[in-house]
Amino acid sequence: MRITKIEPLVLGTPWRDLTYLRVHTDDGIVGVGETRMLGHTEALLGYFNEAARNHVIGADPFNIEALVWRMKRGDYGRAGEVVMSGIACVEMACWDIIGKALGQPVWRLLGGNVRDGIKAYANGWYTVERTAEQFHEAARAVVDSGYRALKFDPFGPGRWELEPAELRRSVELVSAVRDAVGPEVEILVEMHGRFTPAEATRIAKELAPFDPSWIEEPVPPENQEALAKVSRNTTLPVATGERIHDRIEFRELFERQSADIIQPDIGHFGGILETRKVAATAETHYVLLAPHNVGGPVLTAANLHLAAVTENFKIQEHFNDFADSHVKQAAPGVPEVEDGYFALPQGPGLGVELDVDFVREYPARGARFDLYAEDWQFRGTKGENAS
Repeated sequence: MRITKIEPLVLGTPWRDLTYLRVHTDDGIVGVGETRMLGHTEALLGYFNEAARNHVIGADPFNIEALVWRMKRGDYGRAGEVVMSGIACVEMACWDIIGKALGQPVWRLLGGNVRDGIKAYANGWYTVERTAEQFHEAARAVVDSGYRALKFDPFGPGRWELEPAELRRSVELVSAVRDAVGPEVEILVEMHGRFTPAEATRIAKELAPFDPSWIEEPVPPENQEALAKVSRNTTLPVATGERIHDRIEFRELFERQSADIIQPDIGHFGGILETRKVAATAETHYVLLAPHNVGGPVLTAANLHLAAVTENFKIQEHFNDFADSHVKQAAPGVPEVEDGYFALPQGPGLGVELDVDFVREYPARGARFDLYAEDWQFRGTKGENAS
C-alpha cells in the first residue's frame, strides 16, 4: 500500500480554523488527521504542498516511524509548530488507514486499553460576561449536561500582573464556579501563560481554598526555571505543555520537576506516537498526562485512542459540546460524554469519517484569537449572541 495524494480542507468558525487532512492510498483507503492552528493555517497549507512531494507521496502508511522521521529530520531545519502540526495530521491519518485496513480501532493496535472510559473536562463553556452570576449559571449548565470537570480562565485580558480589583474579580469568578458545581466536581484554572512567577504564586495562594485540580501554564512557556519557581512555591498542581512541540523539549521540565501534569497537543506534537513517547517518559517521573485539545472530532478521536492505552493519563479536554458544537458533524463517530466520561471508540481506525461536503459548507474565516483582548472569552460570538 502506498500514499498517492494528500488533501487538506479547512473548516472555519468565529475563533478557530480546523484543518483536516485526507490521506489517499492506492487501494482506496482514505485516512484523516486534524489540527487547529492559531493564526498559522496558511503556513500549514504551504508546508503540506512541500511535504507531499518531498516525503509523503509514495510512502507506505504502515511505516509510520520512518515517515515521521523523514518529515521531522529530512528537511534539516528544526521542526517547529507548523512542521510538527503537519506531521501530526499525516501521522493520525496513517493510523486511521492502518486501522481501517485491519478492521481494528487504533487503541487495539497500540497495545490495548488500560481503562474502559476516558474522563473528560469541558472547555469553551464560559462565553458570558465576567460576572459571578453569569459564570455560576454557565458552570451549573456544564454539570447538568453530564460533565464532572471543567476548565476556565477567569483573568480577562490580564497580563503580567493584575490590579487589586481585577484580582478580586477573578477570585470571585473561581468562587462562583466552585459554588455552582459543588465539591465533587473538578475545576481546572487556566492562566494562559499570563503572569510573572511572583504574580502566579500570589494568585495560586488566593485560589487554593477552592481546591482547583491544577493551575495551567502560570508563566509563559519558554522559561523552565520560571515555571519551576512557581511549582516550588505553591501547593497546587501545575500543568503545562500545550506550546511545546517536541518531546525533547520536555527534558528540562522533567529534570526540574517543574510540572505535575503535562499537556502536549497531539495536533501540534507530531501525532499519536510522539505524544505516547513523551507520556512514557513522564510516567518515569511520576507526571500525569492531560492532552491539550481545541480540535474538532478527528483530533478528539485521536486523543481518545491515546488515552485508552496510556497508564498515566489523567483527563481529556473537550470543547465541542459548548463551543461551535456543530463541528461535531464534520466527522461523526466520537462517543458522547456521559456521566463525565467518553466511551472507547469502537469503529476501525480512528472510528470517525470526515464529511467533506459539511466541511466545505464552513470555509476558513481567517479566525484570529487574541487572549489579551477584552471579552476574548466570547470566542467571536458576542455579536452573534446579541443579534
